[in-house]
Amino acid sequence: MAARILAMRFSVRFRGGVLSLTDGSLSTEDFARISSSRFSFSTHASQSLFRKQVSLSNLFRRYGFPHSDLPSFLEKNRYVLDFRLNEVEKSLAFLSSLKVPRDLAVSVIMECPGILEYDFLKEWERMFRESGLIGLSQISLLNVIKCSRRSGVNAHGFGAVVSALKGLGFRDNTCRKIFEEFPGVVAVEELEIYEKVKFIEGIGITRDGCDYLFYKCPRILGFGVENRLRPLLSEFRRVCSDEHLLREEILREPSMLGMEPGEISRCLQLLMTLKCRDPIRGKILSEGVLRAAFEVKLRVDCLCRHGLIYRGAFKVLWKEPRAILYLVEEIERKIEFLLNVMKFDINSLADVPEYLGVSLEKQIIPRYNVIEHLQSMGGLGDPVDLKGLIRLSTLKFYNLYVKPYPECERIFGKAKAAREKSYHPVGLWKMLKPEKHTLTRRDTENIRCFVEGLG
Repeated sequence: MAARILAMRFSVRFRGGVLSLTDGSLSTEDFARISSSRFSFSTHASQSLFRKQVSLSNLFRRYGFPHSDLPSFLEKNRYVLDFRLNEVEKSLAFLSSLKVPRDLAVSVIMECPGILEYDFLKEWERMFRESGLIGLSQISLLNVIKCSRRSGVNAHGFGAVVSALKGLGFRDNTCRKIFEEFPGVVAVEELEIYEKVKFIEGIGITRDGCDYLFYKCPRILGFGVENRLRPLLSEFRRVCSDEHLLREEILREPSMLGMEPGEISRCLQLLMTLKCRDPIRGKILSEGVLRAAFEVKLRVDCLCRHGLIYRGAFKVLWKEPRAILYLVEEIERKIEFLLNVMKFDINSLADVPEYLGVSLEKQIIPRYNVIEHLQSMGGLGDPVDLKGLIRLSTLKFYNLYVKPYPECERIFGKAKAAREKSYHPVGLWKMLKPEKHTLTRRDTENIRCFVEGLG
């Protein structure tokens, strides 16, 4: 290598610890000094950063953070390293003073590390000390703080929302319920809250009715008037033209205002295409078309929560309309039994929707107990699927699985009813039995004369 390293014009020269631009070349000694200085500076910075990471890791571990997650947490959120160590400790101390479960506090900080900013939390600490935050629970307060940080809203924004709600005459219980179930309300402008209340009052619902609606369904405050509530109300009016009945239905089930536009029309389309017996259709539509469509929506949501896709849930209800008549809690129990006890997949409902239309206590559980007993004793060659368990009539199931095994009659509990299938009500034979005719002396003589005449 040449003794001197040629450099371009305006190369960098190190003289007396100062970097300067010259028109000459850079010597090997100068280059070595620059490299040594840069390495020394880089090493010092790396050591300082490493010490900061170790200090933060030790601090987080004291407050319950899992050790294995800390390296990735600090790597993904490098801005946390810019916080002062003593301020981070004060922030953690304040969050710990809320007395929420440690795992919950750790998960919130992992999701939103910006919550550790001390100036941000200091305002919340002051408001918490002065106003008590309308009696919010500690867990709800933590969720509100997280949502406010993500939305860029400080503690004063929270106070403005509380003042707006109370200015509209909402009770403390309602304000508390709103922040507990919909903490994102801290990001809603005061004017938007007023617009939503005025819109609902325009339907004919009083201010007390608005208080009840927001208490039952707080997420309504997060919907826009023009892009959500107004189209939804227009859709309701196409289904139910009676304004009085519409108000009653909304007050009866405030979560109707939480539906997506177009959802009620899809449920109505399902009702109009149902193929079922007239008594079942009459029960479904007994409380009006709007209520029936909403009941369909509730059951679709129930099925989707357990893993069915939207189209699959509608298909199940279309094939088994009796499921619309069952309470949602009863459907939940059937699905839990199907998944957790019978160990079938949720998609099996698409093949056997009749499962939702039969009684859990009277049919599903007794049949399942019989099959489980036979499988445990090796009495079944092939496993019985859901179709073979549900679609057989009571008599066929009894003859196939219960009658050959006397011990199963006690498990099944319907042996007598299955063996002696009656087509008429009990005691009907007494009503149809002819009256006994009493023979008179003349009748006896006529019979004797008739018999003698035959001889």
